[in-house]
Amino acid sequence: MTPQKKPFISVREAIFQLILNAVVFVFYGYSRHNPQFEEYEYVFFMNYAVGALVINYWLLPSFIYTKKYIEFTAYFIVIVMAMMLMEEFVLEKIYFPDTRGQRFFAVGNLLSMLPIIGILSGFKFGWDALGKQKEVEELKDSVKESELQFLKSQINPHFLFNNLNNLYAHAIENSPQTPTIILELSAVMRYMLYECQANYVSLSKEIEHLSNFINLNNLQIEGRGKVDFEMPKISQDHRIAPLILIVFVENAFKHSSSSQTEDIEISIGLEVSTQGELKFTCSNSYLAQTNTQNINSGIGLENVKKRLQLLYPNAHTLAITKSNDQYQVTLEMNLNH
Repeated sequence: MTPQKKPFISVREAIFQLILNAVVFVFYGYSRHNPQFEEYEYVFFMNYAVGALVINYWLLPSFIYTKKYIEFTAYFIVIVMAMMLMEEFVLEKIYFPDTRGQRFFAVGNLLSMLPIIGILSGFKFGWDALGKQKEVEELKDSVKESELQFLKSQINPHFLFNNLNNLYAHAIENSPQTPTIILELSAVMRYMLYECQANYVSLSKEIEHLSNFINLNNLQIEGRGKVDFEMPKISQDHRIAPLILIVFVENAFKHSSSSQTEDIEISIGLEVSTQGELKFTCSNSYLAQTNTQNINSGIGLENVKKRLQLLYPNAHTLAITKSNDQYQVTLEMNLNH
């Protein structure tokens, strides 16, 4: 399929140029002493408009936008000289053969010509600058969307990899919890694959998913500790970026269970104000002398930090503190951002 060529000038720009030229002509030709427009004023202005057209649609894109300033200056002088010669030796001879056509008055003609060219070309330059700014914004949005989709695509494999390892361990031991874990894992994966593809989802759905995820991981602790989490009551259902909170909960279970064989303590709190201010806390116990040196690293944590920066710029605070036996995350977000 042959790609469509971009039109030389869009309909919107053509209309804008017509209106601009009409307005400039009114200021050029109007006089309180003679409110009627004379024929020569149309013709003289047309000379300026044609020159500005060449500058706007040839010189600007060919030399200014490609940073060939010397060539632009040379051609600009040539075009202005051609306009001035046209006015002096053709138009004035036709319309003012006995007065202005009898003498060469370049300075006066130049002073009346340059402001009009400057206005017409200046507005064209501004139009192009706004168009380029819009293209840059669209490109930034496209890059941001691509990066968000890439970051989100990393979450599912990361989550699945961790839980398949846990499922494998239970299956090897013929644990009676294995069927229940498979069902819980299936429910969680269904949400992650089908219900959270948008950039924002219902907060109530996300909390329900978080609860299912906690239940799934709680099965793996199997009496080695306790997990505290109360489903918060939401008076107004807000929207939130999916799979943000789950990363911190996953890290809490992973680092507690990998460093402790008993006395695991995980506490998860979630509060939402009617104004959309969310406060999330997640703390877990761990043993500092075990294999938790890289507790701040990993795909999940770096991933969620980047997503927060992209989706909630200047609308979130994330604090991660670590003591000898306690690891705590506090996240505050403005869901209405």
